[in-house]
Amino acid sequence: MTHPIMFDDDDPLLTRVRDLALAFPDAAEKISHGHPAFYTTKVFAYYGGSVKRDGEWIRHERALLVLTDPDERAAMLSGPGRCFVPAYLGPSGWLGVDLGDDTDWAEIAELLDASYRRTAGVRRVARLDQRP
Repeated sequence: MTHPIMFDDDDPLLTRVRDLALAFPDAAEKISHGHPAFYTTKVFAYYGGSVKRDGEWIRHERALLVLTDPDERAAMLSGPGRCFVPAYLGPSGWLGVDLGDDTDWAEIAELLDASYRRTAGVRRVARLDQRP
């Protein structure tokens, strides 16, 4: 069974995420479970996610999901309510960050960088580090 598409390709926040994510060495995009997924050999970011609360699914349509360092994840979850533990991926260390008009894009770039470094492999990270 194919998942329905759960994003708007014209979403300006997705465009910003896409520009940042696809700038990494060998990064590509695919649709996974109805959401854009950015990957090399492994996925390092998703656009959009959900959580299950009190038996109900709550969609975070305009969010970035990244794989972060456990300490960073804990710190971000203890801050303002813009971060969440995404369904399915959360137990594996993934973090969701809601995006909006007040998004700090430098922070999003840092989160993408950290997630890429955790998933991309030594050669790709070395290529990233060689960039000016």
